[in-house]
Amino acid sequence: MQNKPINTFPLQQFIEQVKIATMSQQREIKLDIHTAKTLAFTIGEVNARLLQDYDKLLSELKSNNNNDIVELKMDGGGFSQ
Repeated sequence: MQNKPINTFPLQQFIEQVKIATMSQQREIKLDIHTAKTLAFTIGEVNARLLQDYDKLLSELKSNNNNDIVELKMDGGGFSQ
């Protein structure tokens, strides 16, 4: 199953807007409702994708780790005085 790419352009626009505001020492940034909605939906999509990928990774790790045997050997390192 392949996920369609997420349009992160609204995030990039917002970050650029914050950079410009910071450089010009503005005290606030105003967003119209359309821009705010688009940004909110993009953040939601990114979070949903991250959660989906995280769940998939955990599921794969659980199924793969049950049969693995880890062997660890330790010695003193051969210190002599």
